[in-house]
Amino acid sequence: MKKITTTISAVALGVISASAVAAPTEVTIWRHQTNAAEMNASKAMVERFNASQSEYKIIQEAIPEGTYTQTITAAAKAGKLPCVIELDQPLVPNFAWNGFLRPLEGFMSDATLADINTSGKGTYNGKVYSVGQFDVALSLFTTKSLLKEVGARTPTAENPWTKDEFMAVLDKIKASGKYPYALDIEAGNTGEWVPYAWSPLMISWGADLINRDNYVEADGTLNSDAAIEFGEWMRSLVTDGYVDRKPSDFDGFPAGRVAMQYTGSWAVGRFDAKFGDDLAILPVPDFGTGPSIGGGSWHWAATNSCAHPEAASAFLNHVASSEEIAATSTATSLIPTSEKAANLTDNYQEGGKWRGFYEFSGKFAKLRPETPAYAVISSSYDKAMHDILDGKDPVEALDIAVDNIEAAIEKNDGYGFPMN
Repeated sequence: MKKITTTISAVALGVISASAVAAPTEVTIWRHQTNAAEMNASKAMVERFNASQSEYKIIQEAIPEGTYTQTITAAAKAGKLPCVIELDQPLVPNFAWNGFLRPLEGFMSDATLADINTSGKGTYNGKVYSVGQFDVALSLFTTKSLLKEVGARTPTAENPWTKDEFMAVLDKIKASGKYPYALDIEAGNTGEWVPYAWSPLMISWGADLINRDNYVEADGTLNSDAAIEFGEWMRSLVTDGYVDRKPSDFDGFPAGRVAMQYTGSWAVGRFDAKFGDDLAILPVPDFGTGPSIGGGSWHWAATNSCAHPEAASAFLNHVASSEEIAATSTATSLIPTSEKAANLTDNYQEGGKWRGFYEFSGKFAKLRPETPAYAVISSSYDKAMHDILDGKDPVEALDIAVDNIEAAIEKNDGYGFPMN
């Protein structure tokens, strides 16, 4: 009897031992290939997760940015998405509408999700489907010496320039004759720049890309009187010589061809290197309904095809923790998406060098319309605005955009939103 007991105990110990040393389950995630700083930060984030527990091993695969959207779209349709994917925020509603993503309420920690700012959450039809660690902020860049020279007050997030003040500054710059152009709005840039950077200015005028109360009507919003007036103003920037319609590059400000540049916080490094302490980082003007800037960057989402949802949940909680958001911000200089994380960084905490960007993002960021119709909204608005800059009647250009958008919405039965 003793011999049998010993044999059973040995077998049991062998099973326990094998279990204890079993390799962790490998779980694949996809992200887009980008600059070295972001890739290294992402790699370190995954390594910290893998080191924090032994049940799962995250395998991160990077896909070239130029083919990333096509790759994940094809994989989604074939039912071959990995457990976690990275998504540009405007794409989140389409993937959610198609049933490819899991809602994150109840899937992630409620407290962790609550800590993330609005620009760090991708939603569709009232549910959160993605979380992001960082954002960028649009700003006006000029020099302190120029503001002093033209006698302009320095605007703040609490007291930005009005439209009239802004135009008065541009007039003084133009009258000085020191610059070929007073302002750079990247008028030659096409694609996502236009809805991301220009539509927030239009929103500040009192218009929008679509009626966000129902997400099925663009008529009366995108072609409203305010939208038409905005289009006329944008064209006047070109026709009155404030803006170069087709700049040769995006470096007019540091090159001395323009006095002021409207662009994102991603440019601050090279501007700071050029101007140092003379660099002035200003909030966008209030054109009537409050300042507005684009919001939403790359996010992480859990897929419905994931065979290990508990691993995806644990990883997303890790990604969205204050410590990981702060680590990514420190490594990349990008704006953190939570106040707790900002307070863990040197640049974005209260009194930090780039705190202004965090405040701009928190106060003024407006996500692009969270609807699966966004792809047609984006392309239609891009075409309309460039047509307007080139002389097309704003009424006609915006009416065409409205017709294209509403036709797509009708064809797709409202993209999940009730049709009136």
